[in-house]
Amino acid sequence: MNATQEKLKLKLAQALVAAFGAEYTGVDPILVTASNPKFGDFQANVALSLSKKLGMQARAIASVIVGKLDVSDICEPPEIAGPGFINLKLQTSYLEAQLNAIKTDSRLGVPKTKNSQKEIVDFSSPNIAKEMHVGHLRSTIIGDCIARILEFRGHEVLRLNHVGDWGTQFGMLITYLREVYPEALTTANALDIGDLVTFYRQAKQRFDADETFQETARREVVRLQAGEEDTLHAWKLLCEQSRREFQVIYNLLNVDLIERGESFYNQFLPAVVEDLEKTGLLEVNQGAKCVFLDGFTNREGEPLPLIIQKSDGGYNYATTDLACLRYRIEKDQAKRIIYVTDAGQTNHFAQFIQLAKKASWIPDDVELVHVPFGLVLGDNRKKFKTRSGDTVRLRDLLDEAVSRTRADLEARLTEEGREETEEFINNVAEVVGISAVKYADLSQNRTSNYVFSYDKMLALKGNTAPYMLYAYVRTQGISREGNLDFENLGIDTKILLKEDAELTLAKDLLKLDDVISEVEQDLLPNRLCDYLYNLSEKFNKFYENCPVLKSEEPTRTSRLILCNLTAKTLKLGLNLLGIKVLERM
Repeated sequence: MNATQEKLKLKLAQALVAAFGAEYTGVDPILVTASNPKFGDFQANVALSLSKKLGMQARAIASVIVGKLDVSDICEPPEIAGPGFINLKLQTSYLEAQLNAIKTDSRLGVPKTKNSQKEIVDFSSPNIAKEMHVGHLRSTIIGDCIARILEFRGHEVLRLNHVGDWGTQFGMLITYLREVYPEALTTANALDIGDLVTFYRQAKQRFDADETFQETARREVVRLQAGEEDTLHAWKLLCEQSRREFQVIYNLLNVDLIERGESFYNQFLPAVVEDLEKTGLLEVNQGAKCVFLDGFTNREGEPLPLIIQKSDGGYNYATTDLACLRYRIEKDQAKRIIYVTDAGQTNHFAQFIQLAKKASWIPDDVELVHVPFGLVLGDNRKKFKTRSGDTVRLRDLLDEAVSRTRADLEARLTEEGREETEEFINNVAEVVGISAVKYADLSQNRTSNYVFSYDKMLALKGNTAPYMLYAYVRTQGISREGNLDFENLGIDTKILLKEDAELTLAKDLLKLDDVISEVEQDLLPNRLCDYLYNLSEKFNKFYENCPVLKSEEPTRTSRLILCNLTAKTLKLGLNLLGIKVLERM
């Protein structure tokens, strides 16, 4: 409907000039989707905004505009309502033509952007030597969804996994393993990830309590930074161990990333400090090189420093992020850089972005966007934890979703007297279980916290993945029942809209381009989820009120095309969310 709205805006703009003269060229007709469908599909509010300037009542202005407005090829005759709203209702013939035009289009009428550019999505970003936990869920799937939509729109997208693979923690861990499990530092796969995490915790306890251990660990970091062969080999083994475990999660979630960790930017850190010194922004405070930025103070109201280089010569996260930013602008040539992290890092991003701007490192044609998200909560509305109070491992969370889905499916099969193969059960359980977790997250406004509930996310009713998948399965069931191929209904077949339920479904099918365009800009995946849920509801009402296979021709084929368009829209929309569809459930 995006193209339709643009056409109507142009016609309204032309009518404004014809009615009141050239000085009204460029005036926004304020065309919006109608607040109530019974009044039409679109509503122009420009008459109300011009009342004072023209010295006329808004209804009179609307009447003059309508007198000059020719939308006969798109809409029914315009109507004036209330104080001066111009209501526009799309013609049935126009809707039919729009649907017939996209029925064989693989993109379903969604155009590629005219302004394709290089975009980077920075997401997931777990830490080496630690397991991925529930805190990584949102970044991973929100980032993947955003990347999918940008790619679909035609942008060149670099999906980067900025893993934590450098710093003090490695000196600490390598020092500890030299004492308790030296084999892990020389032999691949000597430890599994669970043991590695346990050793990491023990190393942290030693580091916090033992000054001698601390000093040894710091020397190990220096050895790592200097590229000493044994330490570097140990570091590579630890990274590879974690990387394999991360990939298991990414495979389950159907997520692709390119790893470029903190270590990648290590060589560029001295230049960040050197160049900041040249700008005059850097100052020494208690031995550390810092920058003081506008609007950042501590609890006492004193200026809060952003540390660039610590008093011992080490670097901070901000230094790495600045080096990373410069590389992405200068080497990757990115025009939009999107950081998908929890809302707790908002201040950090505000600080280093402000500093980069002050240092004139961000060109005018480069946009930096922080995409913050809220927490995953338990039933107690606190951070989601295990019963013992530990952070929930992401692998455990996904396995539990699949296990519960399998139990529900097996109970339903028994109740229905259906027999299915083990392969079918395993596939449905995994697709529905993983999809339920992803959809439950993506369907929330990402800026909000949400309560994690297996029962809600696995429900067959409501705004859930199972409900979406079942709507798709229903369309495929029609194809199987009629023993027909949706893609071979005939080139010359046409969509004919007679019933209200058909018209309502048709209008929703034509909104896909609007929704994808919105998500491309505001980076809120829940808008796409809301659209797919509404579309599923409209389809279910259509299915209940409009017989398909039992209808006479040409109504039968028209309705079959509507079913196929719905199926393709659901499949495309779910794919952009990173969710696979099923032919049967």
